[in-house]
Amino acid sequence: MGNFSSQLRQVLRRLVRTPMFTAVTLITLAAGVGANTVVFSVLEGILLKPLPYPHSEQLVVITHKAPGIGGAGDFPGAPSNYFIYREQNSSLQDIAMMTGDSASITGIGEPEQVRTQRVTDGMTSILGAVPLLGRSFSRQDDQPKSPPTVVLMYGYWQRKFGGDRGIVGQQIKVDGKAMQIIGVMPKDFHFLDQEDPALLVPFQWDRGKIFLGNFSYFTVARLKPGATNEQARADVERMLPTVLASFPAPPGFSLKMFQAARLGATITPLKSRVVGDVGKLLWVLMASIGLVLLIACANVANLVLVRVDGRRQELAVRSALGASWKHIASELLTESIVLGVLGSLLGLGIAYGALRVLVAMAPKGLPRVHEIGIDGWVLLFTFGVAILASLLFGSIPIFRYAGARLAMGLREGARGASQGREQHRTRNVLVVVQVALALVLLICSGLMTRTFIALTRVQPGFNAPETIQLFSLTLPKSQVADDQNVPRKFEEIMRKVEAVPGVVSIGLSTSIPLDGNGSFDPVFAEDRAYRPGELAPIRRFKWISPGFLKTMGTSLVAGRDLTWTDIYNMNPVALISESMAREMWHDPTAALGKRVRVGTTDDWREIVGVVTNVYDDGLNKEPSEVAYWPLMMRNFEGDGVTATRNLAFVLRTPRAGTESLMKDVRQAVWSVDPNLPLAGVRTEEYYYRTSMARTSFTLLMLAVAGAMALLLGTVGIYGVIAYSVAQRTREIGIRMALGAQRQELTGMFVRHGLLLTGIGVAFGLVAALLCMRFLSTLLFGVKPVDLLTYSAVSIGLVATALLASYLPSRRAATVDPVEALRGE
Repeated sequence: MGNFSSQLRQVLRRLVRTPMFTAVTLITLAAGVGANTVVFSVLEGILLKPLPYPHSEQLVVITHKAPGIGGAGDFPGAPSNYFIYREQNSSLQDIAMMTGDSASITGIGEPEQVRTQRVTDGMTSILGAVPLLGRSFSRQDDQPKSPPTVVLMYGYWQRKFGGDRGIVGQQIKVDGKAMQIIGVMPKDFHFLDQEDPALLVPFQWDRGKIFLGNFSYFTVARLKPGATNEQARADVERMLPTVLASFPAPPGFSLKMFQAARLGATITPLKSRVVGDVGKLLWVLMASIGLVLLIACANVANLVLVRVDGRRQELAVRSALGASWKHIASELLTESIVLGVLGSLLGLGIAYGALRVLVAMAPKGLPRVHEIGIDGWVLLFTFGVAILASLLFGSIPIFRYAGARLAMGLREGARGASQGREQHRTRNVLVVVQVALALVLLICSGLMTRTFIALTRVQPGFNAPETIQLFSLTLPKSQVADDQNVPRKFEEIMRKVEAVPGVVSIGLSTSIPLDGNGSFDPVFAEDRAYRPGELAPIRRFKWISPGFLKTMGTSLVAGRDLTWTDIYNMNPVALISESMAREMWHDPTAALGKRVRVGTTDDWREIVGVVTNVYDDGLNKEPSEVAYWPLMMRNFEGDGVTATRNLAFVLRTPRAGTESLMKDVRQAVWSVDPNLPLAGVRTEEYYYRTSMARTSFTLLMLAVAGAMALLLGTVGIYGVIAYSVAQRTREIGIRMALGAQRQELTGMFVRHGLLLTGIGVAFGLVAALLCMRFLSTLLFGVKPVDLLTYSAVSIGLVATALLASYLPSRRAATVDPVEALRGE
């Protein structure tokens, strides 16, 4: 122990005496380790850490597939399935359903629209959540005739009620209906990985009024101890025929249709559902940042080699005086470990600050963001990286100057000695490795840059999203009882808002491009033949008002827009997207006059217009086939008069995104009804940027990694050439004395730098070709092997290397041959 303490003191003194070497080494290591710690923190928080629920490995999600509908799959759950699964399963402890919703809260200050989560009674108990105050829902609360109850989420309880612990038992008016508050959820409870709602509300389904279908509800179950996913899947599929036999088909559909769909089940771990497809992205980023660490280690190894090379004579003398190779190796390794630990501690501090920035700018939809942080596993990872980095760059000089090589130090140390090729070889190899790894990262960054550019060139089906203001309103039955008066009330509000200064046009819709919402059902065409029980392809639905398309900047390919006459007279008309028209009739104009329907009713609707395609699901995904319906219809899906009560207002105005506009809009809305809260106040640009957020995030991370790699690689080349010039001063003097020209000497070192770069580029291109299959799923509009990107990156790297080689090479031209020979 005393020997180690003495060694440690000597190492620290040497590091203090060489502040430039120590500072450069620590900064290089801190950059590499800090970057790795940041990405590992994200990876661990999202992918590796278990969900924050008791025995989360038992939690699964139940979805359904329907190979009879063109292989359609991954449908959520339906109420009819829920009742049978809950009562007749043999593999589940419990099962619950949920769906996001919104509600207006009135009677407490200004009216407001808040996010709610509708749940069945077992949802919170399945997730192992114990209310902070009161209780959660019971089976009785979920009965259709039970008094309405509500549970508050912690954040809303704090914001709206100031954390009043006496709130349980009081009433709150939700959508005009008084509901009793029965509980408050704890602060650390988050509803799966969604944005926390304000309220939890029970479904209160009436089993006697449930039909088959309506696969719209997220279904979570907890497996019994020892039960497997495969056993649960078989159990659920065993119950599917019972579901079909226990509930009637909805109006407009037949039992044969459900039988022809050949329903099946899929059981997926809840964690997989929460994380989604972000795993591949994070592993790509982890691998990329890992390459930066390797480059940093190579750079530090070069620095340490230069430092140890300067001590060759000292080490050789110590060896000659009896110091063992193990003792010298131990001292060198101790120095490397000290550097590695200090650099890692500095990198950990950088990571802490960077994580806060990264979480703040993380793309919307990145799961489990609130669980990202520096915990014990991250600290253990950082410690492991410190030791690994120390061994990587510390072992090279030990093996380089091992054993007999120390004895050669005395013979090579004569004043006239010039370093041979073997002594340069290790540093040259390290530079080649740096260049190769830098090239791989730069190619990845270049491909993501081209992906981002390709996305910005996509015509999304709307224009100038920064001038489109959005908000939504809900008209509950307590305020407008008659469905036929709902569109009239919405139009009245529209006219008031349209008169707000700066509003150019206005429209209404149930779904806004890129907002993630949508309704889906089969759409049948009158001129197509269907087998008995055959279901038509699933289409996206939107209910819109006149003026919506114009306001969004979505053009008509053929035909006309809807009119208010169509709505009030409930004319059987519809619009469809261009993609749907081309799929069914090959030509948009051929779709005009054709008729479509939903279900088996005779509610045929004439296609009066064809709308240009809109990228509803993301700019990197094909536009979906869409049917546009009027806001009010008769006999749609077998119902009587139906009117849409929750609609988004779309305003085209140069004042979009300003608080002054929304102040005027609120006054306009409340002049019609002071109890209508506005929700979802955003611009379309928000959704547009969100749709590209994951690509932007990946591009940013890869760009940072590529820039760090390029900088470290350039420094490596510069250092090798500069050291080579310094060590070959005597040789340069002799060459100049024999008549060598200055340009020839400069070119000799530049060629050496370019040779190393060329070899590194060659190896890097091979490595990039092998690695691109992992990045291919993140690309859009560009191939993994893109000649332009590969060429541009290679040329750019060679040009940078040329500069990095030329700058230190100029020193060779300034050597005075007389002084060089005299100095030797």
